[in-house]
Amino acid sequence: MAITSANQLELLQTAEAVAREKMIDPDLVVQAMEESLARAAKSRYGSEMDIRVAIDRKTGKATFTRVRTVVADDELENYQSELTVAQAKQYLDDPKIGDTIVDEVPPVEMGRIAAQSAKQVILQKVREAERERQYEEFKDRVGTIINGQVKREEYGNVIVDIGRGEGILRRNEKIGRESYRPNDRIRCFIKDVRHETRGPQVFLSRTAPEFMAELFKMEVPEIYDNIIEIKAVARDPGSRAKIAVISYDSSIDPVGACVGMRGSRVQAVVNELQGEKIDIIPWNEDQATFLVNALQPAEVSKVVIDEEAGKIEVVVPDEQLSLAIGRRGQNVRLASQLTGLDIDIMTEAEESQRRQAEFEERTNLFMEALDLDEFFAQLLVSEGFTSLEEVAYVDQDELLVIDGVDEATAAELQARARDNLEEQNRKAMEHARELGVEDSLVEFEGLTPQMIEALAEDGIKTLEDFATCADWELAGGWTTVDGERVKDDGLLEKFDVSLEEAQNMVMTARVLLGWVDPTELEPEAEEADADADDATEEAEA
Repeated sequence: MAITSANQLELLQTAEAVAREKMIDPDLVVQAMEESLARAAKSRYGSEMDIRVAIDRKTGKATFTRVRTVVADDELENYQSELTVAQAKQYLDDPKIGDTIVDEVPPVEMGRIAAQSAKQVILQKVREAERERQYEEFKDRVGTIINGQVKREEYGNVIVDIGRGEGILRRNEKIGRESYRPNDRIRCFIKDVRHETRGPQVFLSRTAPEFMAELFKMEVPEIYDNIIEIKAVARDPGSRAKIAVISYDSSIDPVGACVGMRGSRVQAVVNELQGEKIDIIPWNEDQATFLVNALQPAEVSKVVIDEEAGKIEVVVPDEQLSLAIGRRGQNVRLASQLTGLDIDIMTEAEESQRRQAEFEERTNLFMEALDLDEFFAQLLVSEGFTSLEEVAYVDQDELLVIDGVDEATAAELQARARDNLEEQNRKAMEHARELGVEDSLVEFEGLTPQMIEALAEDGIKTLEDFATCADWELAGGWTTVDGERVKDDGLLEKFDVSLEEAQNMVMTARVLLGWVDPTELEPEAEEADADADDATEEAEA
């Protein structure tokens, strides 16, 4: 097959037809043709030659050229595509290294194999352009809902026709009870679009929490208009869900707006999600109030929040326990996802037992350490004293408010508490010395004898050992493993050492050892001071 005047225009017509069919730029098809023709020419003239083809975009005429580059004498390797400065003087008046010489060569006759190869190149280029167009079209639609038609099912995954491409709805992204047949209409959430070895893949989902949020946005005009905002969504796909909403217009009830007249709006979403029950909850900035709402329909008696640990304790009446937990823990699990907190639920009876156990434990502590009778020890606990340190170093006036305690009694109580603490410190230091603690750690400011003993029992016996510790190793913390928060116990956690205090102590140790230049820490301190000053100025303004 030769590129003659008879079929020159056919090249452009073919390119237009292919581009129209695949919905890509015609120029990309012409470029693929140029590359395929260049490959065919190389097989005819030699693979070492740099043969290029240019197709005129108006006439369709294909021009075949041979390109050679001028190189230094010692760099000449390919005699077919390179030439020296001396050789180039035959073609150029003043050749320089890097110049190119272009010669037109006759068009080639394309045999059956060359034509087949050219066809493969064009198909490959067109396929790549089609994939790139699909990626560019759908990458900006991530996070939106799309309507499609089921094409087929492969190993539990549903392949969906989404217009100019295909999407995949994986088995774990389908709602449990759903089954589809070819040509069924389906509505999905575009979860991700990314390049794969097989080309761009559009990943769909019907279980994503965002899918429910987008459905509500379609059904509730106030959400679309940003009068109502969806703050959080938690789903057990196909079974139950909770959605937290807030209204920025005091005249509009966010829950009522989402429910709609006679439940019409929420029912439309429920029908799309195969009967998934939806609890619509008013969002609140106060965590405790929000949690009480999230645990509906159960009633809550009391909420205790541990912000540092990210945990929350909820006390419910005994008869409400099963309702609060829900079937297979569903209600409390969804409430936990919605609030982002670990929730421990206990009954009023269990909380009473725990309080009683703590009361008895502190009573026994004061009885043994201060040599008090049970009644007097209980008086101390009832007044809120929880440790010997509080008794020893509290202002004496706080002891005098206890019935039957005068100045002499208060002084005696504090003296006994201090003596007991000193004895504990002495024993702790003796034990730490026996374990091999060095003076560098003993003399470090901020560590009590009990802290030093705890460190020594874990093998930390020198200031160098202490300086290598991470702050969370000392103060403890929380890490997330497989979606669940796991507690990391700290060596000094029982002494109420915070993460910030642990960080400061470790950094001070490193400065004392010369590992850290204290001047490097000054900019951070200056930034903190500047932030504090800015905050003060804003408050004054």
